[in-house]
Amino acid sequence: MIRPAFLESAERAAALLREPAVDERWSAPSALPGFSVGGLARHLANQVTRTVTSLAAPPGTSAIPVLDHFTGAGWVNSGVDSADNAAILERSETAAAQTTPAGLAAEVDAALAELRTMVPAQHAERVVDLGRWALLVDDFLLTRVLELVVHTDDLAVSLGVPAPEPSAAAAEATVQLLARLAVWRHGPLPVVRALARRERAPDSIAAL
Repeated sequence: MIRPAFLESAERAAALLREPAVDERWSAPSALPGFSVGGLARHLANQVTRTVTSLAAPPGTSAIPVLDHFTGAGWVNSGVDSADNAAILERSETAAAQTTPAGLAAEVDAALAELRTMVPAQHAERVVDLGRWALLVDDFLLTRVLELVVHTDDLAVSLGVPAPEPSAAAAEATVQLLARLAVWRHGPLPVVRALARRERAPDSIAAL
């Protein structure tokens, strides 16, 4: 189920944010172009802290399919140098400058403590309002799992520490969603070839 996968992924992210290397490399460049380690850590932390805010807010009224959440997002459809992605980077870097590694880790730990109660209590038909659109709660948590799994790996690589293995449920959910996005972006045949035929594999089937 996606709810345990989300909580497990959040716990792995929280543990990584307590690594001494986060403090040591806070201002250093991360593995993501333009992001400092601190900015990337803040962006990762947001997947936990903002989930509390989203679940505590009044529900939405009409949900879109989870794939539409990505295909309708500017940051997915544009390049890394686009205005949408630059805005995400700037917000993360600005927020990182307003906290410390210890403060960020404590914020995530507090949010995670709330989520252990909030997440299981959500009704299956709960609609999470995201502003421009809304998602059913389990679809919303699926999007957070993808973000947590991907950015936990990004941060671990940036710190030079072993990347935490996602749980089996989180890995399966992330791979399935990325595969659907890759098919949307590249078409089904290139994805099939990349997975089944090395000699005919395209250069990339990257989903994001």
